[in-house]
Amino acid sequence: MSAIRRISAAAALTAAAVIGPTVAATAPAMADTAAPCGASAKACVDLSTDQAWLMKDGQVTYGPVPIDPGSKSYPTPSGTFHVLSKDINYHSTEFHNALMPYSVFFYPGDAFHAGPLDVASHGCIHLSTSAAKTFYSTLQRGDEVQILS
Repeated sequence: MSAIRRISAAAALTAAAVIGPTVAATAPAMADTAAPCGASAKACVDLSTDQAWLMKDGQVTYGPVPIDPGSKSYPTPSGTFHVLSKDINYHSTEFHNALMPYSVFFYPGDAFHAGPLDVASHGCIHLSTSAAKTFYSTLQRGDEVQILS
């Protein structure tokens, strides 16, 4: 039994009263956010669970967030990559000028970007707009991206 639970039980208090509502509400969620990537990754993607995380020094700083990767015809590559470039308002020259907001390219032609979470991409990783903004503002050129299949 943790020290907080023992103190809480002895004093007939809840963990929220001992820790405080903000910490108590977020502590269980943090325990479930372990990412499957190595400590050198700044971005981690698990294609088997359709989830992504941002990380620093092996610790999750954001996520997991839902993703929609490439289709079977246009799969998202797995492996270790590095951020190549970023473009906040990118339009695809390959796919009919398609808008790809908050693009963070990690492989030639493939990026994290805002896109529908129910439509497979042509190899990119679709994120919600909110998540895409966070990935865009956090990741920098050269940062390591690990994509697990």
